[in-house]
Amino acid sequence: MFKSLAVIFITAVAASAQSAPQGWYPHEGGLMKYRVNIRFGEEPNDTMPDGWKFGRVSSVATDSENNVYVFQRGKKADPLIVFDHNGKYLRSWGRGIFGNPHGLRIDKDDNVWITDNGDHQVMKFTKTGTLLMTLGVKGKAGTDDKTFNKPTDIAFARNGDFYVSDGYGNSRVVKFSRDGKYLLTWGKPGRGPGEFQLPHSVAVDSKDLVYVSDRENNRIQIFDSNGKFLRQWNHLGSAQNIFITKDDQFWMITHRDKIEILTYDTLAGRIMHVDLATGKILGAMESPGHWIDVARNGDIYIGSLTGNVFRWYPGWTDHGVASLDAPPAK
Repeated sequence: MFKSLAVIFITAVAASAQSAPQGWYPHEGGLMKYRVNIRFGEEPNDTMPDGWKFGRVSSVATDSENNVYVFQRGKKADPLIVFDHNGKYLRSWGRGIFGNPHGLRIDKDDNVWITDNGDHQVMKFTKTGTLLMTLGVKGKAGTDDKTFNKPTDIAFARNGDFYVSDGYGNSRVVKFSRDGKYLLTWGKPGRGPGEFQLPHSVAVDSKDLVYVSDRENNRIQIFDSNGKFLRQWNHLGSAQNIFITKDDQFWMITHRDKIEILTYDTLAGRIMHVDLATGKILGAMESPGHWIDVARNGDIYIGSLTGNVFRWYPGWTDHGVASLDAPPAK
């Protein structure tokens, strides 16, 4: 009898615990302690030309001097705007050139590369805006070695070869030599290994392995430099964008799944720091975002379709602005 009562008691306690209101879930891998400037380039000091404001910011990148390049879709400012690391306006260009700004990367020589998913092109510029190379036929979508269909991102191998994720219209990755010669392509629509449903981002590590955010399949696929499938991560959600630093730190801006991305219009995402060898999540924190870049000084920049650039930098506060334990006003 006593045994039966004990079983009933334990069962009741377990049921009560399950029905109790649930609290906050932990940050995967632990909370990363960063602070944020939510309107980088516009606050606290707006140094852009009068009347300029960001529209939807599709992407952001940093160069070897920690200058910040913003690719944005608003009509009140040039599409590509450059700031120093403090948010001071430096220069801009690109008005009338792009159909729809999407991807932005900067190579080891500080050349600026963009993907235009409106005009189906990939372009390479100097850091001051001189056009050096154009791939794709303006306004023409295609699947051959001279055309793209809404390309999304670019990544660079150690020898200067580069990969284009192509993208919204095609389901493939295209590899080019450093001088823009077509080398190979892989991928087709599907859910199997080496198949894609929207390859939205691409990155390359120090061993020249290629990481592709297969966004609509809620996974990241990993390939060798010739497109051979090696493995996949399907525990990190639906990644908008991925970034690998020179020392192989893997960063991403991600959502739980593709429906959350589309429904929230890229709100409610998370920045994650991931171990490259194992895929283990090392830390996470909330952020909206469509694009991620980690500067050489360690700052994290997020390009957000909310019309913001978020600058995340190490730091934390230990008191509230109006709490009883706040320090006395000076």
